[in-house]
Amino acid sequence: MDGDGRYEQRVVWAVVDTGIGPLLLAATREGLVNVVFHATDEVRDKALERLASRLGSEPVEDPGSPLLAEATSQFDAYFAGERRSFELPLDWSLISGFNREVLRELATTVPFGTVVGYGDLAGRVGQPGAAQAVGMAMGANPLPVIVPCHRVVESGGGIGGFGGGLETKRRLLALEGVLPEPLF
Repeated sequence: MDGDGRYEQRVVWAVVDTGIGPLLLAATREGLVNVVFHATDEVRDKALERLASRLGSEPVEDPGSPLLAEATSQFDAYFAGERRSFELPLDWSLISGFNREVLRELATTVPFGTVVGYGDLAGRVGQPGAAQAVGMAMGANPLPVIVPCHRVVESGGGIGGFGGGLETKRRLLALEGVLPEPLF
């Protein structure tokens, strides 16, 4: 507890090496709260500053924390082709409203190896004309890979955008068998 008798929010983090480069994983007592692509020192430091500001607590590096150790194990298995879904508690506190609704729908209804169009996903949450807003929700996803925004594509067959970069999206979709592996 802090000096005012409130429980402090504890935020722990670790960087893990994956098949798509280093990922920053951050967790609270509630669950995994953030996954950040391309976690170089500079990207990591900026992400940790944002988390401290948003969550009101300075993140502490703790790769041995039970939740982060389990998340790392599940990411290792996913990138080794041995896991198709993640079974981790999630802390949704960094996202709200329409974005949270869309991301929860995505997480629960679009399994490994499948894709959904932006417009289709908008229709699933009762907003059939909101394809662009769904795209914005994907860009705001604080838990990419676990909440699989890489599985959302353009209805005309295009790959669409991706906060982690198009090459990362292609690699994730290839890992899941949606796209062929690059030839070189």
